[in-house]
Amino acid sequence: MVMKRGAVLALAGCAIGLVLFPLGARLIRTTLYQTGTYDPATLLLVSVLLLGVALLASYFPARRATKVDPMVALRYE
Repeated sequence: MVMKRGAVLALAGCAIGLVLFPLGARLIRTTLYQTGTYDPATLLLVSVLLLGVALLASYFPARRATKVDPMVALRYE
């Protein structure tokens, strides 16, 4: 459940980033000198890297949650 929630949030963030990418690319092009703004390989690499980091960040809490005894967690609440 934790991994699923993390994956959904990461995918939603990547989708929003891909939609807003053209606006940011225009800003980068005006600010930086001789910068390729529409490089699909870089865009894909960064998206995959960010998804991987987000999944890794949600993996550790998920692994910790599987080690808790359900009865102990229910008694705690």
